[in-house]
Formats: sequence, C-alpha cells, structure tokens
Amino acid sequence: MTSARPATPQPPSRRIAEELRRQIEVGELHPGDKLPSERALAETYGAARNTAREAIRILAEQGLVTAKHGSGVFVREPQRLYRFGSDRYSLKNRETGLTPFRLEAKRQGKTARIEVPSITRERPPVDVAERLKVPVGEESVVHRENHYFADDEPVQIVSTYIRWDEAQGTLLMQPKTGKDGIYGRLEELGHVMTRVRDEISARMPTPEEAAILELLPGVPVLEVLHTSLDQDGVPFEVSRYVHRADQTGLLYELPVER
Repeated sequence: MTSARPATPQPPSRRIAEELRRQIEVGELHPGDKLPSERALAETYGAARNTAREAIRILAEQGLVTAKHGSGVFVREPQRLYRFGSDRYSLKNRETGLTPFRLEAKRQGKTARIEVPSITRERPPVDVAERLKVPVGEESVVHRENHYFADDEPVQIVSTYIRWDEAQGTLLMQPKTGKDGIYGRLEELGHVMTRVRDEISARMPTPEEAAILELLPGVPVLEVLHTSLDQDGVPFEVSRYVHRADQTGLLYELPVER
C-alpha cells in the first residue's frame, strides 16, 4: 500500500494572506478597515517584512484590499456588479431615453460618463469582418471607441464597427449621435434591430486594456462580441465589449425553443 505524500507546506506569505483573507470573510476585518502595517504584520506572524509585503500583494491580486498612497492598505468595499443582459436593447429600456449603461448606472445611484477617444475609418479585425460581412483588407468600417465610467471609475471599453459606406457623412461619425444613439441613426438607414448574437468569453486583458480599466494584477476581463441583425437578418453593427470581470455580470433570460 502506497503511503500518502505529505502536503507541501505553504510559504509564510501565503499563510499570512490566508489568515487575513479568513478575517475578511468572517467579518473580523470590515470593508474600509485599515490593515496593520507591514512591520506590525511581520511582528505578529514572526516573519520578515518582505514576507508581510508579499502577503499584502497576494490579497491585492485577489481584489480583497487596496493601497492608498500615503494612507495604508484597506479592505476593499464590496463591488456591486453591473449586470447587462438580453433586455438591454429592448424598446422598453430605450423609451427611458437612457443608454443601457446609463440606465444601469442610474439604478445603482451612480453617475455615468462616456468618453469617445476616437472615431476612425479602418480595416476591420478578421472576426469583425466575418460577422459584419465586409472586406477585411480594405478600410471598410468606421470604428467608434468608447470608454465608460461610473462615478469616474472605469468599467468597460466598447469598440463599435459600422459599415463605412453607411456611416460616412452621418452623425455616426460624431461623438454625439442624437436621440436613441447609434441605433436611432441606424434605424434611419433602414436597420431595425430584431435579433442579436452575443459571443461571450473570459480572458486576461491586454496591457492597454488593463491601463484603461485600471485593473489590479490578475483581474481578467469578460469579452462580449455583439452582432446586431435587422429585420431582414442582415448584420449591420458589431461591437466588442470589454468588461472588467470584478465588477460586471451578464444576465440572460431566454425563451426555450421547442
């Protein structure tokens, strides 16, 4: 009979991090509480100061604590998720006069802000060209990039692609597209959204995405590749949503086909 191999002992930094994590989970440390200093943690656990620093880094990567320059390290406040689901393009929501993001932010008592850093004519990425049915080797699309903020905290990046031959010379080339946003302008061009296709995946962010979203190390993103189809089944807009996964949930309620 083969004897079980003894468990590999955890590094001291991991043991300290696990103990602090336990204190946070059971409520001994509350949101907003300041953690002991590195020196105090080292003395408490009989470890080197570098070991205590590594333990704090582990907790920060797990999204449990945050450092405030000149003040210390604090237990993070729980984050409410921004939930975007199958109803976000519904006529009912559009009649509020708010975009899906502004409506979700309002429901949570937060102030929404949207920046449009660029609107450019481009060659589309291959996956966008396939879904929008445009040439990949030509400047066949307009790319609108939007950055979304809630109470000045970055939440998501949205890259929207529309056919150049439809967008040129219209408000789709402007940061402010008027009532009902881009979908109002696309309806004027004859595209009434009747069906959507969302392809969802999780991945690690690119360095640029991590910088824009101010992500902590180790925090992934949710990517939603969205395609809008009109009354004739024609794809007329593709958007790539990059959500920070620590603050975003996706909620879908779908009929069951029989």
